[in-house]
Amino acid sequence: MPDRLLSLLSDVPQTGDALGARLGLGRVSVHTLARRLAEDGVPVQVGRAGYSLPPGTPAPALTHRPGPLGVAMHYAGTVGSTQDEVRAWADDPHASDSRGPAPHGAVVVAERQTQGRGRRGRAWTTTPGTLVFSVLLRSGPGGAPLTVPDLARLPLAAGVALHEACGVGGLKWPNDLLAPDGRKLAGLLLEADLRGEEARRAVLGIGINVSGAPEGAAHLGEFRPGLTRAGVLSAVLQSLHPWLLASPEQVLDAWRAANVTLGRRVRVDTPQGPLEGTARDLDAHGSLIVDTAQGPRTVSAGDVQLVGALKGAGGPSP
Repeated sequence: MPDRLLSLLSDVPQTGDALGARLGLGRVSVHTLARRLAEDGVPVQVGRAGYSLPPGTPAPALTHRPGPLGVAMHYAGTVGSTQDEVRAWADDPHASDSRGPAPHGAVVVAERQTQGRGRRGRAWTTTPGTLVFSVLLRSGPGGAPLTVPDLARLPLAAGVALHEACGVGGLKWPNDLLAPDGRKLAGLLLEADLRGEEARRAVLGIGINVSGAPEGAAHLGEFRPGLTRAGVLSAVLQSLHPWLLASPEQVLDAWRAANVTLGRRVRVDTPQGPLEGTARDLDAHGSLIVDTAQGPRTVSAGDVQLVGALKGAGGPSP
C-alpha cells in the first residue's frame, strides 16, 4: 500500500482527502502511509497544502522517459542493492511491479542502499545528492541474445552515455567518469548471468554524484549548477539507449574521444598482479593496451590509477 501512495506523489502537493479518494482510504490512513514511506527513506514532504516530493526526486512521476529504457520503473527509499532489486523483479512478478516480470530496460532507482556493491566486492556508498539506479538488459542490439563480446563493450558504451548525459569530465578505463580535476563524478557496474557464450541477462548499475558527494569526490553541481537527479536520470537513459545499440567501432571511437586514460602513465591492478606503463589504446574488444618496460600488455580486467596530476578520488561507484 505505501507503494501505491508513492506512485501518486509528485512535486505538486495533494491533500490527504484527494489522495485518499484515489486510494480508497481515509485521511488518517494516508498520513500513516506517508510516514511509513518517510521512515523507509523516501523524502516525503508534508505541509499545509498536502503531500509531495521535492522537485527533482528521481521518482517515476518526476522522471521523463523518452525511450524504451525506464518505461518500467520502480523507485524506493531504502533497498539492499538496486542490482539485487532488478534481479528480483526480473524473476518474481510480484517483487516490484504487479504488472509482471521486469522487461528489458526496466529501472530500479533508490534513495539509499544498505548493501550496495561495486567492482571486485567493494562497497558502493550512497550519500545525499547521489543518484543510484540499475537497468535490466535482456538482449543485445536488434533483440539478439547478449554475447560475451557484448558484455565487454557494454561498460564502455555506458561510459560514453554517462559522459554525454553529464556533459563534463572524462572517462577512466574501465568504468569511471572523472571531473576535470580528477575527482570521481560517477561510475558503473555490470553484472551478467552467463550461459556458455551467451548471457541470460545483464544488470547495469550506475551511481552519479549529482548535488552532493562523499569526501574527496566531485558532484555535477560544481560544474553544472541546477541539475536535478530526475533530470540527470532522464538524460542518462536517453543517451544510454542508442549507445547500447551502436556498433563496437562507434563505441570505441566515442570512448577514445572522451577518455582521460590513453597516453597517460597508469598503474593497473590485474588478477595476475600489478603492472605499470603508458596506456596506449583499446583493442577491438575494449581491453586496455599498456606499454610496459617488458613490452605491451593487454588488460581485459583491472583497476587503473592514473599517475600524475590527474588522479581519481572516491565516489559512488566501483
